[in-house]
Amino acid sequence: MAQRILNMTPQEMTGLTKDELISAIAGNEGRMLASETIGITVPLLTDVTNAEFAASMGADLILLNMFDVQEPKIMALPKVEKTETVREVKRLTGRLVGINLEPVDDAAASENAQTMWAMSAGRYATVENAVLAQRMGVDMIVLTGNPGNGVSNEAITSSLRAISNEIGDKIVLAAGKMHAAGVIGEGGEHIITREDIRQFAEAGADVILMPAPGTVPGITTEYIRSLVSYAHSLGKLTITAIGTSQEGADTDTVKRIAIECKMTGTDIHHIGDSGYVGMALPENIMAYSVAIRGIRHTYHRMAQSLAR
Repeated sequence: MAQRILNMTPQEMTGLTKDELISAIAGNEGRMLASETIGITVPLLTDVTNAEFAASMGADLILLNMFDVQEPKIMALPKVEKTETVREVKRLTGRLVGINLEPVDDAAASENAQTMWAMSAGRYATVENAVLAQRMGVDMIVLTGNPGNGVSNEAITSSLRAISNEIGDKIVLAAGKMHAAGVIGEGGEHIITREDIRQFAEAGADVILMPAPGTVPGITTEYIRSLVSYAHSLGKLTITAIGTSQEGADTDTVKRIAIECKMTGTDIHHIGDSGYVGMALPENIMAYSVAIRGIRHTYHRMAQSLAR
């Protein structure tokens, strides 16, 4: 019987090949939780990284947002060589680690120039940055867009194809958006369509990202269910994402979104990084985990020693 994420020890999780990881996610039957965190803001616990905090609440995968692979910075992380930053996160958390890379429209992104969302060289979805991420120990690269950065599905497809051609056999590649990302005309059901999924799949995506039902206006459980089924028919995994600050909603709302996502048939559940700023409300990470896999598996993930 193939290993599944649900039963893996920290050391087993952090040493998987691409094919082993895809198999372990598929075998998990919709019970994998990814928690997005930001490292360049002050951590919620000041001297504990948001990645560690999210892991302690039950997350299986830590998705580093706004992570610059050329000049990596995670506040509260012990000082290590730049190239060892991701491996240090994995050592401290015992979790899989992914990062976001963005094929941005520079003209649109210029509006973010004076904000915390301002782009830096190591966050662009280039082949150079993707190769560097893979060498740093990243398990999954997600090609997506932060608010207002003007990331279109066409741009995602173009970057995805180039990156897949270079390292697609070495690392899991995910593609899609959890909101419009500043592109007029790509809101609601236009955020992702069957045609977008087909193009992402042909360009080399292993995982298709889409908004969680109830997070974006007009995105229903039925619509996402149809897209998940289509992605699966193409042999691809899916991740449904809360990217609309509802990771900071009350726990009842988060649990409802979790069950709606479970009903779509998705493989990975994502909870965003803006409960306040930097990560979801910690109680919502745990509530999401309990909703999709119960107390037993949640406590098991939370309690298991990193030495195992």
